[in-house]
Amino acid sequence: MLEDMPDRPYHHGDLRSVLLSSAERTLAERGPGALSLRELAREAGVSHAAPGRHFKDKQALLDALALDGFQRLRASLEHAKETRDRSETDTRAYLLGLARAYVGFALSNAALLDLMYARKHDSDVSDQLAAAVGDMIAIVLNTISEGQRTGEIIEGDPMTIAFAVASTLHGFAS
Repeated sequence: MLEDMPDRPYHHGDLRSVLLSSAERTLAERGPGALSLRELAREAGVSHAAPGRHFKDKQALLDALALDGFQRLRASLEHAKETRDRSETDTRAYLLGLARAYVGFALSNAALLDLMYARKHDSDVSDQLAAAVGDMIAIVLNTISEGQRTGEIIEGDPMTIAFAVASTLHGFAS
């Protein structure tokens, strides 16, 4: 009977990362409907049960991909902030840098961006996703507030302006 069992290990070095990477590639090439934990396990060379240690089901995998996408997008936006010319106080230039970073991410990760903003997420993850969106809005909000302090951006509720900028940017990128 043991002879019939597949020779696939249960353990893998960093299986979660391998599964997420492979899932993102599948998402980009064939869409979310093509994702299968069994198929990802086969590609990773592990038993079909192994992904269950990291993701209870396909939805948990999709949620983890979305959260990872938000973390990467936030890092990209923060990088734009860190690499700006510190001697320059031009908020417009900084907002353009944020826009370039956002659009660059969107162009390189179109399917992931769609997944990130999908409404179908597990309720356990919804708070984390809302916080991730809030973190990105905070980057724009801080920029708007800074621009208002320097007189480069009109007065008004900075959150309203930040939402308008972020929404316009997302719409443009989409």
